Amino acid sequence: MKNLNGTASNPTGGGALGTPAAAQPDWQRKYGGWIVVVVILAALCILPFYMKFYHIELSIIYFMSVILAVSYRLVTTTGDWGFAHIILQGVGAYATAILAKHAGIPFIVMVPLAGFVAAAVGAVIMIPMLRTKGFAFFIASFAFGEFIRMTWMKVNNPLGGTGGIVNIPSPELFGLKLSGSVNYYFACMAFMVASVFIMWRLDRSRIGNAWKAIHTDDMLAECMGINVARYRTMAFMVGSFFAGIAGALLAYRMGSIDPHNFDITQMVYLVIWVVIGGATTFWGPLIGVTILTVAFEWSRPLLEWRPLMFGSLLIMFLIFLPGGLESLLPALRRPPGEHYARFRRWLTKNRPG
Repeated sequence: MKNLNGTASNPTGGGALGTPAAAQPDWQRKYGGWIVVVVILAALCILPFYMKFYHIELSIIYFMSVILAVSYRLVTTTGDWGFAHIILQGVGAYATAILAKHAGIPFIVMVPLAGFVAAAVGAVIMIPMLRTKGFAFFIASFAFGEFIRMTWMKVNNPLGGTGGIVNIPSPELFGLKLSGSVNYYFACMAFMVASVFIMWRLDRSRIGNAWKAIHTDDMLAECMGINVARYRTMAFMVGSFFAGIAGALLAYRMGSIDPHNFDITQMVYLVIWVVIGGATTFWGPLIGVTILTVAFEWSRPLLEWRPLMFGSLLIMFLIFLPGGLESLLPALRRPPGEHYARFRRWLTKNRPG
């Protein structure tokens, strides 16, 4: 068909082959992200066979950091920026050290069990913290975290006091020793992938939308029928669970732990990861951890200057880019009202009768 100018036109609105114009964007929307994920995972499976020992160990720490940062962001989706997430990682690590050493619980059971122990501790400390919000929540969580860390330092049996716990058994999985770097690399990667996938599904679920609705306006969320206290506790427990998993993986890899592994410096770095990457979307912490892990390695010769460098970087981001690096990618962001709309659709669809 020709238009008024005598040039050929396509009635389907597509290209020369008659493909609809919306076909390519739809295909990218449905499968583009999964293709990127598959390519990244394939690369991660190949890399350890070509990396040096140091870089394999760095990758293992990176996998643990990803679990830790994404789980912390999960807690912040309700607006609760706590300062005890590293302590909850330590709870998982101490549970692993004690139970694996004295009870002989195997690796595949101990890692999720450490998550449940951390979630239980998170539920206990969340009960009084429900009365607080904002900065008060931040300070209260710091106080509870320091109380737990001081307990580790003062109790010698079975927590080891300031010396910590040593001689944690080497992990085994169905008879395969994981003490080797490559074997433990794949074990940590498997737990990282499973943890991130579960948290991603939670973030996109009705529960995740309820958490975000609470962050946007907790009073409006309460009026919509969301039990704010229950969902805040749930978010804190889920985040604590995955922090405990990261702690278990750390304890097995190090072979020993002590309270200094979970001090305030580590918590500050965790906050920097999430703030610089961004906490609005699921992918922000992943961006922050990846970029800052590289920055940490580049700044290793400037070890004494590192706190000043990263502190200044945090201040600059809070002033000039408060949304984090993810704000440079507007396709990742959703308008806040969408969380209410999705939750309202779920209520309408599942209303009895």
